[in-house]
Amino acid sequence: MNIFEAIIIAIVEGLTEFLPVSSTGHMIITQALLGVDSSPFVKAFTVNIQFGAILSVVILYWKRFFKLNTSLPDNLKNTGSTLFVNKWGIVRRFFWKFDFYWKLFIAMIPAGVIALLFGDYIDAMLESVIVVAVMLVVGGIFMLFVDRWFNKKSLDQSITWKRSLKIGFFQCIAMIPGVSRSMATIVGGMGTKLSRKNAAEFSFFLAVPTMAAAAGYKLIKLLQDPVSSEMLNENLAILMIGNVVAFIVAIFAIRFFINFLTKHGFKAFGIYRIIVGALLLVCFFAGADLSI
Repeated sequence: MNIFEAIIIAIVEGLTEFLPVSSTGHMIITQALLGVDSSPFVKAFTVNIQFGAILSVVILYWKRFFKLNTSLPDNLKNTGSTLFVNKWGIVRRFFWKFDFYWKLFIAMIPAGVIALLFGDYIDAMLESVIVVAVMLVVGGIFMLFVDRWFNKKSLDQSITWKRSLKIGFFQCIAMIPGVSRSMATIVGGMGTKLSRKNAAEFSFFLAVPTMAAAAGYKLIKLLQDPVSSEMLNENLAILMIGNVVAFIVAIFAIRFFINFLTKHGFKAFGIYRIIVGALLLVCFFAGADLSI
């Protein structure tokens, strides 16, 4: 993979990571169209440029992302008089202070368990363009009706522990290439009666630890293999350029997506997914070589 190919793939990552169109699927399609072989480095590259994308979330939402919960509820203001109650109150206040991060942790547990149990099978599916095409179409059809099915909003828009866990289970669906982590988690949030905007923003926040863990795991595996580690050192500049490009593009994509989703909903993204998936299926059945 040369620098030009790396930049194109990174642009696709930055554009699609936070849109409900499947960034992994689009990178697989782009890789196939460019004729880039699926080498160990290329596989690691497509995962690790996500560091650049998730950094865009941290930068855009840094005030909310690093804000600790300092206002205590009434039941935690007075910890009681006994030693046991005082100690328990301190523990509860600690958890309350870092409440936002604990909820992200809870939400990423289901996907983490699935990844550990079925990681090899998931990696095998990542090489199938046909799986991506089918899931783009199926997901696109589903998205045509999302706004109608999940149109009820709760007056309470806070992210509770229960909501976090439910969204985490929805995120597991996104391990199928072509589904879209963004779509799965936003729909999961709307399924708990969050507004589109609040569901999308929590999806962005959840992407940070989830994608960082996946990218970090892939990077560690790459470094543990002498051949792959040497390949990484030889292509370090390409990896750095990819992350910078993904970071810059993702910032603009997030701003666009929040505004568009709030005003227009999912229908346009559903139509786009159906068109792209259908074109891929036509190419596949016409005999085009879409292997990577």
